[in-house]
Amino acid sequence: MEIVFNTRNAIAQLFATALVFLTATAALAETTLVMVEEAGCIWCARWNAEVAPEYPKTAEGRAAPLRRIDKTAPVPDDLTLDGPVRFTPTFVLVQDGQEIDRMEGYPGEDFFWPLLQRMLIESGIEYDAAG
Repeated sequence: MEIVFNTRNAIAQLFATALVFLTATAALAETTLVMVEEAGCIWCARWNAEVAPEYPKTAEGRAAPLRRIDKTAPVPDDLTLDGPVRFTPTFVLVQDGQEIDRMEGYPGEDFFWPLLQRMLIESGIEYDAAG
């Protein structure tokens, strides 16, 4: 058996391997939707009643699982926000601990879903919007 080293094939295989690695790395990026809330927030309570029960069952909920933090507590060390949270609820789309987008306030269920979908799409987060 004769082994022939073909530089062009070797380079092509190297690029293909790098592309697979980069794609896998991007897919492993941890995306979460951080809900900043506080006790007594009527809009938080409304979101909890209208959206929270179905959120983890949706494509958006699977793409960006919910994480809750209290506005009155220090921001956890594993999160980097672009600025202070002024209103509750505030929904912060986070990838690998870094804020990439946010929605301040809760505009009601009919507006929440399209706004969240826009955040995911504009942030380049791939998910199956159909289900």
